[in-house]
Amino acid sequence: MAIRSLPCRRTARAAVLAAGALLLLPGPAAAAHTGAAHPMEPEPPKPRPAPPQSLLDRPGTQVRRLPGAPALPQNVSSMSWLVADARTGEVLAAHDAHRKLPPASTLKSLFALTALPRLDPATRHKVTERELAGVGEGSSLVGVEPGRTYRVADLWRGVFLRSGNDAVHVLSSMIGGQRSTVRQMQAKALELGARDTRVVTPDGYDERGQVSSAFDLAVFGRAGLADEQFARYCSTGFARFPGRRGPFAIQNTNRLLTGADGVGHYAGLIGVKNGYTTHAGNTLIAAAHRGSRTILVTVMHPEAGEGHAVYSEARSLLNWGFSAAGEVRPVGSLGTLPQRTGERRVVRAAARGSAAARARPLFSTGTLAAGGAAALLMAGWGYLALRPRSRSSA
Repeated sequence: MAIRSLPCRRTARAAVLAAGALLLLPGPAAAAHTGAAHPMEPEPPKPRPAPPQSLLDRPGTQVRRLPGAPALPQNVSSMSWLVADARTGEVLAAHDAHRKLPPASTLKSLFALTALPRLDPATRHKVTERELAGVGEGSSLVGVEPGRTYRVADLWRGVFLRSGNDAVHVLSSMIGGQRSTVRQMQAKALELGARDTRVVTPDGYDERGQVSSAFDLAVFGRAGLADEQFARYCSTGFARFPGRRGPFAIQNTNRLLTGADGVGHYAGLIGVKNGYTTHAGNTLIAAAHRGSRTILVTVMHPEAGEGHAVYSEARSLLNWGFSAAGEVRPVGSLGTLPQRTGERRVVRAAARGSAAARARPLFSTGTLAAGGAAALLMAGWGYLALRPRSRSSA
């Protein structure tokens, strides 16, 4: 009997040892727990094949007007600019579209495309001194304070509205830190087909070698409008941000959206992001919707002396884009939007009774909410006192 039972005992002992070994291996639950505070850096996506040569690869102004098409505006002094149909990706006109220039805070659009999918907006995070270390001198700030707990959604409003480099640094730490974020952003740029962009800092602060182009910024803006979170944040004109003495009002630095400083609100504007540094000058990605069309423009470093030239030139290009759509042949394409699970649509934001606008499909068969609703909302918030913050990279 003893001899017969020996193999059974050995088998049982082996099964116990195997089970113990499995318990020592890091299973999915353990991996999820260890990555909760600092998510693992995703595998870099495969870059898209290089696009075919087009008129956009040539220097100078490129446009293919049909008979009767409106002439391009004459007041555009920007070193580089581009006008595109956001739905189709067709480029209607451009000037030095692939010229590599410092992007300033418009690079935050690429940061958002990279980090938004990795962070739950309801997550609460306690900020540390270390996370705020290294914010560039003279940076635009929203007022993030160490030791205070913020929701991720609040930090994103700090990024999109006040162009807060402090908020960018905290969010970067939540997805692996500055160096990891830069690598992720570079990989995202290649995934989107943006080959002129070289990322050095996540917030767009001036650093040697950090460049993008009007073409790449248009790619980022278009991809952002296809993401509901991005579209909602970039179209928000006014919001409240947590502070030491309670929430305080913050206003979007995109003056075409808010109508601040005498610039005037652009009817139908839906974002996206503006920027400024001493080295980059003014930069802007702007999109507006009218009727069945959404026009997207990018403007980099206007050379005109007027302080708000970036807005006046973007306004002229948007006006031309709406009047010229269907009257010009495309000079190139922004490419196709990357596929996601489920239907991917470019979305617009429509203000519905709160400062945080809700995102809706942009190219649905429904009608567009009147631009006056957004203007009324902004006027209602306009009386709120805004805390002064330094901002040289907004």
